[in-house]
Amino acid sequence: MREISGRRQVIAVALITALCMLGDSMLYVVLPLYWKEAGLDSLWEVGVLLSINRLIRVPLGPLVGKWYERTGGRAGLVVAVILAFVTTLSYGFQGFWLWLAMRSLWGVAWTFLRLGAYSLIVTVAERHNRGQLMGLYNGLYRLGSLGGMLAGALFATWYGLLPAALVLACCSLVALVLVFLFIRPSFTNQTAVDVEETGASPSRSLWRQASIQKTMLTALLVTMVYQGMFASTLSRLIEQRTPLLVLGGLVLGAAVLSSLAQGVRWCWEPWAAPVVGRLADRYGRRKMFVATLLTGSLLFACIQGGLPLEAWLAVLLGIQLTATIITTVMDTLAADEAAGQTNSTAVMTCYSVITDLGAALGPLIAFWLDEHAGLPVMYLGLSIALFLIALSWSVRRGQGSQGSVP
Repeated sequence: MREISGRRQVIAVALITALCMLGDSMLYVVLPLYWKEAGLDSLWEVGVLLSINRLIRVPLGPLVGKWYERTGGRAGLVVAVILAFVTTLSYGFQGFWLWLAMRSLWGVAWTFLRLGAYSLIVTVAERHNRGQLMGLYNGLYRLGSLGGMLAGALFATWYGLLPAALVLACCSLVALVLVFLFIRPSFTNQTAVDVEETGASPSRSLWRQASIQKTMLTALLVTMVYQGMFASTLSRLIEQRTPLLVLGGLVLGAAVLSSLAQGVRWCWEPWAAPVVGRLADRYGRRKMFVATLLTGSLLFACIQGGLPLEAWLAVLLGIQLTATIITTVMDTLAADEAAGQTNSTAVMTCYSVITDLGAALGPLIAFWLDEHAGLPVMYLGLSIALFLIALSWSVRRGQGSQGSVP
């Protein structure tokens, strides 16, 4: 069998992930607008469906990790692709309980995809290029978010939900070809060695440290705001502000505008995130984090401020830019905390679970608030929340963990 370079395998697993997540990405701009076509009775059900896949991932991580250790690599990705095809195809049918089951299965598929990719990268990468390969993976798989939002919104707007689901489901099957062409049957053999060589042991006082508690709580709130509440309600926000926009004779609906607003982020993220990381290293993570949180707070407050349409759209793009910066710096702050602990793996595992939980709770809370208080009140609350988080990080404490960075 021909030898496949580590870089090529990472590119392949990133494209596999991107193809599989097309249908999931479509839902975040389409489902809040076409929920009646999906057979749903209320917006609250939309929040449940956009959250359940993340909730199901929280307990699944350790189980899927053990499965990869015993079974290997390629089989897990094959399972993920098949589940992605089935779940994406099901989005063309009606019924809350069917959708709930399929969204739960997508949570299983994503867990296999993410842990499979991480296992592959750890195996094929060396110390000098692990960050480069991880960045390559993160940048490429986000093309799935871009494609799902743009193509999914267009197909759903022009032809309906069933044709859109059918097209994206067929696209996900292409990932099977990449699995068998570029992914070796097993790529997890070396992961156990790394763990044994570290000699790390869990610390009983780990979760009692104020700096770790603060980092985890911040991660929960930030992902709840950006990945959960803002991402899931953006199409409804645009629909309320400008249901239709005519550009050069082309009529764009709220779903398409939302997909464009969110898709812009996935266009700049592959090159913007590394730049943000270098700037944070140079000028200080805490300062950059606080400044961006304050900027985000101001932008969220401006959403309901009666701005002209051009300025209002610029505010939406500004929020997306703060999302890129905050996410990158937040990941770095969590890594700083982990580096100062005996068991760094435990810290990062908890961080991963916390971010999944925040992103899962976000749509639930958002659509409940939308129905009971309205989007203006909700976005004002998000502005206040970001301001309070910024204040908490602007206060220096004399006793921080070793991983803390000014």
